[in-house]
Amino acid sequence: MAKTDGEVVIKKYANRRLYNTGTSTYVTLEDLATMVKKGEDFVVQDAKSGEDITHSVLTQIIFEQESKTGNTLLPISFLRQLISYYGDQMQMVVPTFLEHSMKTFADQQTQMREHMTRAFGDTPLTKNLQVPIQMMEEQVRRNTDMFRQAMQMFSPFSAPAQPAGEAKKAPDAKDLDELKEQLRALQTRLDSLGS
Repeated sequence: MAKTDGEVVIKKYANRRLYNTGTSTYVTLEDLATMVKKGEDFVVQDAKSGEDITHSVLTQIIFEQESKTGNTLLPISFLRQLISYYGDQMQMVVPTFLEHSMKTFADQQTQMREHMTRAFGDTPLTKNLQVPIQMMEEQVRRNTDMFRQAMQMFSPFSAPAQPAGEAKKAPDAKDLDELKEQLRALQTRLDSLGS
């Protein structure tokens, strides 16, 4: 069985070797990374059980890329935030949000390349063009703001988001007294409704 619905099947053996059933050759994680970059679909299965282990192998590839290149894509603050969502009520929302954000980013990168190609022609510069840093930072800021707003929708009792750079202010006695008074008024209304 070489392919399943257009996807190449990669078998992972107990000795950690990876076998590409489409080409009948052994491959490395680097080979799989190249396949991803070329847009080739594949699924990785445990050779013995047949279990789909694509997610863990792709995670291994990311770990390897982050370790060896020195040019990390995942900032520490992002990794910390991502880890904090494991086991959280928002865990189900995060994958969809990240997938959508990456698709949007890829679409914008493609559009930028097309604009540069139209403006400057088909040159090596336009073929290897990376999105300018300012545009990436702006997109990250927009995605972060959108993510923060989405989190507030699902966590209505959490504190409102603070603007970037602004320190969180501890509630003072006046704020607490106002909150207590509001609770008393609410309790009084509930008592009167119950009577």
